Amino acid sequence: MAAGAHAQTLKSHPVFGNLPSREIDALAAVTREGSVGIRDYVFMEGDPAEFLCIVKSGRIRMVRHSGSGKDVALDLLGPGEIFGGVAVIERRPYPASAQAVEASVILKIPAHALISVSDRHPSIVRELALVIGRRLRAAHDSVTSLAADPVEARLAAMLVRLAERDGERGERGLALPFHLTRQSLADLCGTTVETAIRVMSRWTRDGLVREEAGHLIVPSLERLRAIASGEA
Repeated sequence: MAAGAHAQTLKSHPVFGNLPSREIDALAAVTREGSVGIRDYVFMEGDPAEFLCIVKSGRIRMVRHSGSGKDVALDLLGPGEIFGGVAVIERRPYPASAQAVEASVILKIPAHALISVSDRHPSIVRELALVIGRRLRAAHDSVTSLAADPVEARLAAMLVRLAERDGERGERGLALPFHLTRQSLADLCGTTVETAIRVMSRWTRDGLVREEAGHLIVPSLERLRAIASGEA
C-alpha cells in the first residue's frame, strides 16, 4: 500500500513524471518513509549522500555551518520539494545540512536505485539540474542582497518570495502555511534575531504583515515589494 502511494507521488513529480511506469514502481518499492521531529536533522553537511529526499509534509531548512559556528540558511523547502539528489548523482557528500523546522515526513530514495535509473533515463539528471538552477538563481539573488541591501529590504524580499511560492490566498491576504520563527527569519535573511523581532514588530503595527495562530499573513505583496526594491 505504501509503495502504491509512493508511486503516485513520484508520478506527479516533474523529476520522475516522464519515467516509464515500471521504473517508477521499482523506485517506489525501495522508497523509505520517515518522520523527523522539529529541529532534528535529516542529514548533516559532509555525510555520505545515501538518499535523494522528497518532503512529503512539513518544512525542511537547508543550512551550511560556517567555521565561526554560525549557521547560514540557504533555503526553506516544503511539500513536494527535492533535496540531496545532486550529491547522490555526483557521488559526493551532502554539501549542506537538512533540518526540520517543524515535524516533517520525508521520502527517501536510496542512492543505488537513483543512480541506476538515472543511467537508463538521463532525463532525471536534466530535471534535477533545472531544480538546482532555479535554487541557484534564488541563492545568487540572496547573496547579492546580503552584500548590498539593508535588513528591511532583505526581509521584505524573503517574505515576498515565500508568499509567492507557498502562500495560501485568504480574505486577509496570503498566509504562509507553516510556522516561521523570528530566528528562522533572521537566518534566512542574514541578520540577528533581535533585528528580525524589531522589524517584524514594526511591520505588524503598520499592517504590512499579520500573525494569526502562529502563521504570518501578507496583506499586500506590493507594499513589501516596494520595501524590497528600496522604493518605500
